[in-house]
Amino acid sequence: MLKSLTKLASAVAVAAVCFTLPAQAAEKGELLHDANNVVNDLRHDPAFGTARTMLQGAEAIYIVPALVKGGFIFGAEGGDGVLLHRTGHGWSTPRFYGMGSASFGLQIGLEQAKLVFIINSKRALRGIEKGEFKLGAGAGITVVTLSSAAEGATTTHGGDMVVWASGTGAYGGLTFNGTVIKEDKDLNAEPATGPEAEALRHNLASIW
Repeated sequence: MLKSLTKLASAVAVAAVCFTLPAQAAEKGELLHDANNVVNDLRHDPAFGTARTMLQGAEAIYIVPALVKGGFIFGAEGGDGVLLHRTGHGWSTPRFYGMGSASFGLQIGLEQAKLVFIINSKRALRGIEKGEFKLGAGAGITVVTLSSAAEGATTTHGGDMVVWASGTGAYGGLTFNGTVIKEDKDLNAEPATGPEAEALRHNLASIW
């Protein structure tokens, strides 16, 4: 009886792994594809000239294809993103990090935004790569924006992070204070390879 239960448990475990791996591969592919589309959208934005200049000296880039913010009284925002850092030969293998925050106030509506974080400082990149990173004044990280879709001053000088945002919806803007960026260990268990990853790297390399 014990042997039968052991075999059954093993079979269930194997089946779970076999089901999870294709699902994760599909999620990776979709995120990479969407991130590539965001880079294409950025190319057609009036802020692209400034973003292109900033990317020249950037340490890394973090792309969130769909940050969703919504709620009534209590609001929340979150989304999955792709991080690539600069190497001596272009851009690194993509890695996956989620971001999210909670807020309290009179908030009615729903907003979805596409975000590109141009990461200019090594300390900001190290903070993200450590696994969990919180944006805000307490972190000592400056975040400025490149478009009116997000709150903050538009600047050509930059900060630790410069955020390009393209958003629609009922909210007047996006705020990043208190936002946490956290590694998705499941998606990062295996390197992101394949045509979608290469397309994203090539697209970024064609900018800088």
